[in-house]
Amino acid sequence: MIKAYFASPLFNDMELMYNEKLAQSIREANPQLVMYVPQENMAINDKSLYADSQMIAQGDNDRLLESELLIAVLDGVSIDVGVATEIGVAYAKGMKILGLYTDTRQGHTATDEKISALREEVAENQFHYVNLFTVGCIKANGKICTSVEQLNDEITNYINNK
Repeated sequence: MIKAYFASPLFNDMELMYNEKLAQSIREANPQLVMYVPQENMAINDKSLYADSQMIAQGDNDRLLESELLIAVLDGVSIDVGVATEIGVAYAKGMKILGLYTDTRQGHTATDEKISALREEVAENQFHYVNLFTVGCIKANGKICTSVEQLNDEITNYINNK
């Protein structure tokens, strides 16, 4: 069994529902994976209850540090600060990191017009920004996937090569 940690923002219904669906997909595609999903740990992540910063850090870090694979959702206005912190911890540990980045503004559809607007017009950036330090930590120990299917394939490959 491979232990994995699922890092994703978990602060609104949209995020919680997406996480639940994605975690289910990962578990179905990779039944030999034991995956910790913080939003399922109600002792510290039920946002209607009280858990202080040390309780949250201790509870999630214990599970992160016993894992050998970090699966990190990178989508959002920017990479969630908690997810970025978890990536940093995983990087420092030398853990395999797989990011999921599905934002449609990645630049795959870069046209001359979009590039021209980026260079010549103030505030006409048609592309999404991600923090390059965080991206570098992921790429040093893993890969960024652009679809759930690609993510599941990478997880399966990682498990099969262990």
